[in-house]
Amino acid sequence: MQTIAFNYDTVFLFRSSWGNNMNTEYKPKTARPRLKTSAPKPRRSNPGRETSARGSKTLGPRSSALWMELNERGHTTFSLRDVEEITGLRGSSARTLIHKAERRGLATRIRSGLYTLVPFEMGRATEYVGDPYVIAREMCEGHPYFLSHASAMELHRMVTQPQFTIYVSSTMRTPPRSVHGHEYRFVMVKPADFFGLTQVWITKQQSVMVSDKERTILDALRQPQYAGGIPEVAKGLWMSREDIKIPRLLEYVQHFSSGALRRRLGFLLEFYKMASPEQLKPLRLRLTSTYDRLDPTLPKSGSFQSRWRLQLNIGTDELEAIPHT
Repeated sequence: MQTIAFNYDTVFLFRSSWGNNMNTEYKPKTARPRLKTSAPKPRRSNPGRETSARGSKTLGPRSSALWMELNERGHTTFSLRDVEEITGLRGSSARTLIHKAERRGLATRIRSGLYTLVPFEMGRATEYVGDPYVIAREMCEGHPYFLSHASAMELHRMVTQPQFTIYVSSTMRTPPRSVHGHEYRFVMVKPADFFGLTQVWITKQQSVMVSDKERTILDALRQPQYAGGIPEVAKGLWMSREDIKIPRLLEYVQHFSSGALRRRLGFLLEFYKMASPEQLKPLRLRLTSTYDRLDPTLPKSGSFQSRWRLQLNIGTDELEAIPHT
């Protein structure tokens, strides 16, 4: 494997639970939030029995121990296996405990066997999913993964519109899923494709792996259907022009065999004057006589540009307008 395959950085990024506001100055602290609990009101018939009233946030002894341990571990998302490990319950007994927790608004089911804690400050709310990027990580069930394409662009502030589809590159073949208003799309990648990644802190205790800015641009140019099309990728490239490291970008591109990727990358870097002719020369030397569409998500139309062997099915006026928007 090439040295490039393990290029990891760390970025601290706090994602507000009420929106998409980010704070890159955040550094996680060791102290964990204390869970508020209240003693269950005993019944004459069975004083130790937990209440089952829908919407009640009251915790019984076993539930309290479970929730305290999950919070100590920083697990806002947890599985049935976690419940069994912590409580000692097995099978139907563990599922019954979780079912009661769902009814009380203490947990929300994401999919079979996977749940997320509902914060106590949510009051009587019984539907809460948590951060969609943390959920995406948990859906990979421990397999190698990284957030990519439009999702990575959002986390790197390379988009101007909120994203409602979460893109995850993973070695695990997973069908698309929908969870409480968010679509999750999984892109199959080979183990050798795990390079150019960075760690991003989403909450005070939860981090996810994300493609870095250079890798994000390359993935988006290879598969623009997962990034909103070439105009959106071009916008992200321009927005990050001060941060993008051109030598790293040109080093990463050597990992891929895609001629279309080299054509699109070279064209945009030259169009926005982000790279010198000397830097772009290696890309041009590897071009074949084949022509590719600038944007494969759009029909075949427009003029042919011989320098980069591209069919310009996007008007250059649209690309020229990006720096002024």
